[in-house]
This record gives sequence, structure tokens and C-alpha cells, in this order.
Amino acid sequence: MPRIAVLVVAAGKGERAGTELPKQYERLAGKPMLRRTVEAFAALFSDSKWPVLVVIGAGQTELAAQALAGLSLPPPVTGGATRQESVRLGLEALAKDAPDFVLIHDAARPLISRKVIGDVVAALEGGADGALPMIAASDTLRRAGNDGRWSLVARENLYRAQTPQGFVYAKIAAAHRMHAGTEVTDDVALAELAGMKVQMVEGEEKNIKVTRKQDFALAESLIGADVRTASGYDVHKFKEGDHIWLCGLKVPHSHGLEGHSDADVGLHAITDALLGCIGEGDIGQHFPPTDARWKDAPSWKFLDHAANLVAARGGVISHVDVTIICERPKVGPHRDAMKAKIAEILKIEEARVSVKATTTEGLGFTGRREGIAAQAIATVKL
Repeated sequence: MPRIAVLVVAAGKGERAGTELPKQYERLAGKPMLRRTVEAFAALFSDSKWPVLVVIGAGQTELAAQALAGLSLPPPVTGGATRQESVRLGLEALAKDAPDFVLIHDAARPLISRKVIGDVVAALEGGADGALPMIAASDTLRRAGNDGRWSLVARENLYRAQTPQGFVYAKIAAAHRMHAGTEVTDDVALAELAGMKVQMVEGEEKNIKVTRKQDFALAESLIGADVRTASGYDVHKFKEGDHIWLCGLKVPHSHGLEGHSDADVGLHAITDALLGCIGEGDIGQHFPPTDARWKDAPSWKFLDHAANLVAARGGVISHVDVTIICERPKVGPHRDAMKAKIAEILKIEEARVSVKATTTEGLGFTGRREGIAAQAIATVKL
């Protein structure tokens, strides 16, 4: 069985994407794009001792650590000023325990499939020095001229090159050393300069390279999201007091609410809804009422904990909706401030938060003004 290593090149700045972070570290459907790319290979080669090695840019150590946290990978290699130099440094890092084949892949192609990877490996196993996935050009092509005219370019025999580009390791490493000062657009161009035999395999339209900001939306639509919705419910009875905590706000009232923590029914209900979205039990499991640490604790800590668990799973909170059920106090005067507070705790836009209120027309324990209830629904994209 051939020994295969994967080199994921993530050293660029991604300036054309116009994102706050280098594009490979921006979230794509809830996960950093680099993580999605690495996971595609790590899952395929999970039984192999050969690494998925990431090449990062100077000063990106912390970003890479956050993006790849929890994955069993060798330490990233710091690349150079150009992609070609970064690849060469990555290849040199593999030299001590050299694999038979190496797959070189762009971090900005997170939608690579098992089929394309398998076809590249099969070409190498069949005797090719290198393998290149390509897609035949199907659009009408035109070239801009200096005179402002657009001349037609025949699309016959024109192809779009993709990655991973696979190679016999010893040969591509030697090609990089031999042509270190030669500028090329990809590793296949370097391989051809060295006289290597490169075989074409069929690429996929889905294997897009995320280059511009609008490409993120396209990639997310191709990924498709695992959308989960769950509900939460909480109730607390009144006690002596002069205020209650409700949706993170201190609201003056003729009574207080009884509870081990600050008894904020709104935040408790939302917390349970978020925990439900990721199958993490309920608020009592995470913050037992028998634990003295949570005596009179502010409930925003519980909600923040649930939001962090969602984020750790690569999830994005799409929307939360909470309904307060009581006769008094009136929620209306505080609704906007409650929405703002919940959005602040969850670190989402206020437009993604809904706070509603209703009564039970004098029926039941809330109608008798014995306590307050709240029910919530949360939607999370994983």
C-alpha cells in the first residue's frame, strides 16, 4: 500500500476575498474554511500514519491553532513569500520520513470530494508521475484587448485546473529544488519543466476555489447546512422582593422570583433550546441547583456557556425566539432592551432575536400571578 501525505497550502493572505481575516480562517457554514478542507482529507486518511500537513503564513500560528483545534495533526509549517516557496518548504518538512505520494491542495478548496481524491491517487498508483484534476471549459470565453474590444477565444481543448495535484513525492520534491527560482502558476507546471509525466483526471464543478467574497455564499449553498431547531421551557414562582431578572434585565416588580440562580426564566428557556439543538442535555445537567457555585448566579453565564458549546461544534445561531408568559410585569416597555441584551450575550445581530409576551387570560398559575413561565425556540446551523 503506498504511503500518502497531504500538503494543504494555507499561507496566503486572501486579499481578493475582502474578508477581515485571511480567507482560509473565515467561517464557512459555521466552520473555518481551513478546517473544512483539512477534515475532508483527515477523514479519508484516518487509518494512515501519513500526515495531513498544513503550510501557514508568517504570523498565522494562533489563527491556525484556533481553526484546527482538536484535530490530530502535525504542527503546521510556516511557508514563504510565494505559493511555490510555501509548497517547497512543506515538501522539505516531509523529507525525513518521506511518503511515496504527496497530494498538494489549496486550503481555499473546501469542497473536495472522495471521488476526486481517489482518482488522483489511482492515477499515481497506475504509474503516472503526477495527476491533475481538470474541468473542460463550457462557457464562451473572450479576451480583453488593449483597444477595448473583446476577442472570442475558442474553448475547444481548454480546461480549468484544480487541486489536489498528486505526485510521486521524490520527483516533485526534486523538481521544486531544481526550479526554485522559476515562477510557475501551479505544481504541475513545475513538474512538466522537470519532464514528469502528468495524467489528467476528471475534476468536479463543486470543487470551487473560494477567491472572492461572493464565493463564500456559493460554497455555503453547495455545502448545505444541518439546520436544527429545539425548544426550551422554564418556570419560576414569585417570592418576596422588589425586582426580577428577565431576559438579562433587572425589571422592577412587586415580587422577586424564587430560584437557585437569579431565576431568569427567559434566559433559562433560551439556554435549554440551544442545548437541545446540539444534543447537550438541559441546563440542570450543566448547572445543577445542588451546586453552591451557582447560588444567585447571573443567568447570562448559562446562556454564554450554551452559545460557546454551539460554537465549539462549528454551529451558528441563526435565530432565537422567546415568549414570556405572565400577567405582570409588562414586557412591552422592556422588549427592545431585552432583545439587545440577548443579542449581546449570544454575539448575534438583534434581528436574529425575538422577544414576545402573552398572558393566560387569568387562567392557571401565571393567571393567578403566582409565577412566570417562558418558552423558547432556537435554530442553529451546523
